[in-house]
Amino acid sequence: MEKRIIDLYDYFNITRPSGAKGYLTCYIIDDYGFCEGRTRPAMLIVGGGGYAYVSEREKEPIAISYLNEGFNAFILDYSVAPISYPTQLIEGCMAVAYIRENAQSLRVIEDKICGIGFSAGGHLCGMLATLYADKDVKERLGEHTKNCKLDGVILAYPVLSTFGKIHQGSIEKITGGNEELRKKLDIPKLVDENSVPAFIWATVNDNAVPSESSLLMAMAYKKKGVPFELHMFEDGGHGLSLATEEVAPPLNQSSVNVPVQAWFDLSKTWLKQRGFIIKNKIGE
Repeated sequence: MEKRIIDLYDYFNITRPSGAKGYLTCYIIDDYGFCEGRTRPAMLIVGGGGYAYVSEREKEPIAISYLNEGFNAFILDYSVAPISYPTQLIEGCMAVAYIRENAQSLRVIEDKICGIGFSAGGHLCGMLATLYADKDVKERLGEHTKNCKLDGVILAYPVLSTFGKIHQGSIEKITGGNEELRKKLDIPKLVDENSVPAFIWATVNDNAVPSESSLLMAMAYKKKGVPFELHMFEDGGHGLSLATEEVAPPLNQSSVNVPVQAWFDLSKTWLKQRGFIIKNKIGE
């Protein structure tokens, strides 16, 4: 497997805001003899952390899991507080555009790029699903904007709503306390006919990010006629990642949740139904 780390600001020749991150770690499956000429779907991974940090439990373990399913995987190390919008959206859009514009060298199918976001990373993926052509993106990325739209998005116990039952800390950090930004970044209200198809999952009794926003997102998708799938698990806390022993913190074995582990296989089925499968360029 080949591993590359890309400085997105350097690649797009954009000035990096003071203290910003914006790095993309690429995991590319080797072109072995038995799979020579294959191209693969891509999974862009956006960990959570309340826009205060990016959780390690929602980065490489997720990448490895999708690599095992034949995806090439890409982890976005995005900026966090005190940096606020639009930096995170721009970094996410740069990541998508980089993957699409370098599909050949990355051995990626250029129209099969999915994003997966957890918690606050789900909010960022929600922005990528709805604001990929926003004026803030166009002002910074210009012609690259046409390459910023994902082909699918997985929202895992996502922060989406900015009003009502919300995760206050995430919203305060991404908006910087700006009331107009709070209105702009209310993701369920941004869904329209051009939004990216979504797979959404949450637990009913999430103790940090209310699951109501996942329901609101699904209702918005239903209203606009955009394909989606929703799974609400009866029981489970926040930040479960894969919900396995491997990613459970030592002092929090409640993060091992066998019923919730099903989300990964369910996502695989959804992705395959949407055409996210390995292709062989030879005789294809």
